[in-house]
Amino acid sequence: MSKNIVIVGAGVAGINAATKLVDNNYKGKITIIDMGKDPHKRLPSEVMTGMLGAGGWSDGKLTYHTAIGGQLSKYCGEDKAMELMDQVITNFKRFHPKPEEVQCSNPVAEPDFIKPEFGLRLFPVWHVGTDYLLEIAKNWYSYLVDNGVKFEWETKVVNIDFDTNHYECIEVGGDDTDTLIGQYDELIFAVGKSGIDFGKSLADQYDLPTEPKSVQIGVRFEAPQYHFQKLIDVSYDFKLYRKFDDKGVSLRSFCTNNNAAYVAVEETYGNYSYNGHAKKDEKYRNDMTNFGIIMEVNGIEDPFTWSRNLVKMLQIDNKGLYYSPSRIPSHTSEGDFVEAYQIDRLGMDEVREAFEGYFGYIDDFIDGMKKIFPTLKDDWGMYIPEVKYLSPEPLVDYTNLALTKYPNVHFVGDALSARGITVSGAQGIYVAEDILKHE
Repeated sequence: MSKNIVIVGAGVAGINAATKLVDNNYKGKITIIDMGKDPHKRLPSEVMTGMLGAGGWSDGKLTYHTAIGGQLSKYCGEDKAMELMDQVITNFKRFHPKPEEVQCSNPVAEPDFIKPEFGLRLFPVWHVGTDYLLEIAKNWYSYLVDNGVKFEWETKVVNIDFDTNHYECIEVGGDDTDTLIGQYDELIFAVGKSGIDFGKSLADQYDLPTEPKSVQIGVRFEAPQYHFQKLIDVSYDFKLYRKFDDKGVSLRSFCTNNNAAYVAVEETYGNYSYNGHAKKDEKYRNDMTNFGIIMEVNGIEDPFTWSRNLVKMLQIDNKGLYYSPSRIPSHTSEGDFVEAYQIDRLGMDEVREAFEGYFGYIDDFIDGMKKIFPTLKDDWGMYIPEVKYLSPEPLVDYTNLALTKYPNVHFVGDALSARGITVSGAQGIYVAEDILKHE
């Protein structure tokens, strides 16, 4: 008899898991629960929850390398990891309204002019196109619904009993005391960024063995594109990096957006942080570039709490911060100013103090960019903070990503520190394949 599968989270991991099951004529019940809205009702500004999650809603680039975005090959080996990522990319193409426009960039040579200051990670990236993500989400959603997948939208799972295989959920915006109780045979926990604290609370509640993670926090950097064009011509989604192994610190640029590039607000746990995306339509062209400068810090006790507390300190009037030596905050693709509180040099001194000295590495990263991009000078701005919340990673069975203490509960995506669209989707497919194998 086929099992009743419940997927918590309609992000990239959960949706790819359900698709793998449907594609293989899975006969059991599949239910997906998400706090957000279906793609026909979800607004562009509702970044964090809903169909395809945050990444599949606002970022049209699929990284195609196992060294970026998590440790997928750790679980299944290099060859299997690449095969799983191929399946994710194929899914984005099959639901794409114009799949012929999906292109892959694959830089192969590191330019000499960056070497005095940075290393450059080179890997293939599939460009799906941010402008097409809404239509992809609608097409994908219709396919799953037409094949019997049940969605519970605007519903929040508030408790899971791993011992009895039951969960409790409430209607978003409803009465917290009015709970609904459901049952599962197999649970795929795919909550994404907005549910990281829920995953941590479950780990604490059930005393799950975990692997400590690092702090990952920084800024979203923005400047006119022509400053970086020499490097963009080599690698569109360039990833500059620096390492300070003796200090337990490394920095990287990531999620680079060009041509029609916009900064986006992410609201998590009531606080603002920043990300970016690029439009394909020429009418949105602004000739700007933005990218994250993320600092990874190892050795901090309770990195999740440390990151949360730091982000809280980087808010003024319930907004994140913007600093520039010469510019004002930019506009969103809708024509509004990016929501941020602009600070001056004294404000930056307070930011550096809040970072407990670690912001000096970001300052040095920016100074290094000024050297290899000599026209940059003070013609830039940064939105503070950009953050990747990583709670301690629960230990899982490598064959199916199930908790070592609860073999019918599978953690995937950001709940397992995936940190990327392609890797998250691959983890979801990996779990689904194991369920199908045991049918």
